[in-house]
Amino acid sequence: MTQLISTNPATGDTVWDGPEATAAEVAAAVERGRAAFPDWADRPRQDRIDAVKRYQAALKARAPEIAAAISRETGKAPWETTAELGAMQGKVDISIRAYDERTGERTADTAFGRATLRHRPHGVAAVLGPFNFPGHLPNGHIVPALLAGDTVVFKPSEEAPLTGQLMAECLAEADLPEGVFNLVQGGRDTGAALLDQPIDALMFTGSGAAGAHFRKKFADDPRIILALELGGNNPLVVWDAADAEAVAGIIVQSAFVTTGQRCSCARRLILPFGQRGNDVLEAVIALIDRLRFAPYDSDPEPYAGPLISVRAADQALAAAQHRIDRGALPIVAPRRIDGLSDAFVSPAIIQTTDVLVEDEEIFAPFLMVSRAHSFDEAINEANATRYGLSAGLVSDDPKNWDRFIRRIRAGVVNFNRPTTGAAGDMPFGGLGASGNHRPSAYYAADYCAYPVASFEADAVKSIEGEIKGLR
Repeated sequence: MTQLISTNPATGDTVWDGPEATAAEVAAAVERGRAAFPDWADRPRQDRIDAVKRYQAALKARAPEIAAAISRETGKAPWETTAELGAMQGKVDISIRAYDERTGERTADTAFGRATLRHRPHGVAAVLGPFNFPGHLPNGHIVPALLAGDTVVFKPSEEAPLTGQLMAECLAEADLPEGVFNLVQGGRDTGAALLDQPIDALMFTGSGAAGAHFRKKFADDPRIILALELGGNNPLVVWDAADAEAVAGIIVQSAFVTTGQRCSCARRLILPFGQRGNDVLEAVIALIDRLRFAPYDSDPEPYAGPLISVRAADQALAAAQHRIDRGALPIVAPRRIDGLSDAFVSPAIIQTTDVLVEDEEIFAPFLMVSRAHSFDEAINEANATRYGLSAGLVSDDPKNWDRFIRRIRAGVVNFNRPTTGAAGDMPFGGLGASGNHRPSAYYAADYCAYPVASFEADAVKSIEGEIKGLR
């Protein structure tokens, strides 16, 4: 039996270890979910609401413990993991409201009978979690799925199994019926085994490459609902903004928060040629020098911590160097941070104007900068990506925003705010290689149940009067 080990990326210390689920154990988990589905789906909706409310209470009671576990497992600063636990608790109330608003049931009387809309759950939902928000992001699939009446088989990221275990414990404290929620731990082989089972839905947050694989795998199986929230090569355009220091704060929080490990982080900064663009770059460089990257338990508290692993840091540095080798200019060179583990990398700024670089995100605090001669050129450059998750505009001119919001291709588009900002009661997702037009967050209710439209009458009555052309 293969052993799974999770380590603190800041120290290399073991955080969690345990056996990976075998293919047989994965199959058994899906069978448990299948057996539990009819009863769970048929229960009064209030029963399911009460269950997720109990889960919410368990999260609240154990919030400090789980936040500390996420910090140890991912290296994220406590201010971030505390906020993550708050978002997980808030997701319950938001999901209840979203289900009522976006799905639920409603009836209207017509001249021919009663028209009724209902929603039914799909069945067994496989949820694959990411490492960057190992609690919040899978929680955003699990809670709406349970409310809809689906049963769940959850495989956490192999980089964050402890977080998954603690979530499972909270769901156990919620006294869910046997088989409604099932946890399987493991890496790629465990995930592949899960997707080979007769699941009814796949809910995934992760890389664009993995999402493309899932699209191909299930292309000939229309039974399975796919909800894919993927990465992005996200643009941030700065145009006609006078306060360079204020702009710099928005850029830094867009590009470097969570050590660049958010799918909505700005990867490409588009500036005007000339002094105004130069002023913005100088302000960003000055602010970067003030950012504290350190282990999560450092005093004072850091801005951000390491990447998820030394391997991730190696890959990010290699990707950045490849761009430099192709002619990109390092304004702030990508590097490891002296005196810390090799998983730590410092923020970097790389000039790519007139350099052909790959349309791929680097999941690290590395920002590619290019210049444009006009606002239209800047929008065209922003749209020059196969992704479409997030985008942003920083400008003093509201007319620029009116043009930008109409022309940009992305699912999350912010104005004078970081690209990473997103409200829990709004949809979150993208198009192109960033998703499959099934946004999560408030719109998760849409993919957790399917609509059933009915035309109903309370008694059997003749409808000969409706049949035209009778003899």
